[in-house]
Amino acid sequence: MNEKTPIVPNKRLQQTQAQVNEVVDIMRVNVDKVLERDQKLSELDGRAGEDFTHAKTKRATRLKYWTTFGKCRQVL
Repeated sequence: MNEKTPIVPNKRLQQTQAQVNEVVDIMRVNVDKVLERDQKLSELDGRAGEDFTHAKTKRATRLKYWTTFGKCRQVL
């Protein structure tokens, strides 16, 4: 190629590059959304675990008092 010949950008190449840039932008947005959802799911999982623990403790306490109350009723 001659050094005096200007390099003319190929229109098709520019269109393809624009499409690639658009896809990359969309993928970045999608990755951000996935990370946000992961964080929300982690928080939800933590709360669900706490709720399960509280429910289990509440049930155990209820059964303990129910059996104690039942024994008191039998004595009376």
